[in-house]
Amino acid sequence: MEEKVVIQQRPPKSPAAAGILSIIFPGTGALYNGQVAKGIFYMILFAGLITIQGGGGGQPFKALLLAGFYFFQIIDSIQVAKTINLNAAGLKPAAGPAGQGLPELVPSGSIFWGLFLIALGVLLILANFEIIFYEDLFRFWPAVVIAIGLKLVAESVAKSKKGN
Repeated sequence: MEEKVVIQQRPPKSPAAAGILSIIFPGTGALYNGQVAKGIFYMILFAGLITIQGGGGGQPFKALLLAGFYFFQIIDSIQVAKTINLNAAGLKPAAGPAGQGLPELVPSGSIFWGLFLIALGVLLILANFEIIFYEDLFRFWPAVVIAIGLKLVAESVAKSKKGN
């Protein structure tokens, strides 16, 4: 009579490790789960929320916003680790609000918003170093509306040429 040996495989991600890493420093749990962009975004967001704490008014709201984000990212890292484990085991994860497990990135084919945010960031940095002035930035805000309108019109024309 042959004896069958059952080897249990360890789950790919530990929800406890993801949670503990998120407690130590926000964003590291997402990095552990393999979500690099999300982890870096959480780190930048956490740093921004810490930075605004020293500012003047609105303090109770700012502190609640920081606390809410801190606990959210812990819970998110744990849930993502559980979903990764379920996917690795071949089980279907419990349906979330959108009825799916991990969302997949859908390429949009447009780099407009990325370039727009980079340009805006450069302008704001130049204003912080007083190379240009905030008044100059606010004087030309209608140009932003025009640029967004041009982008939407160009996308509509390109879509109609494709026959969609």
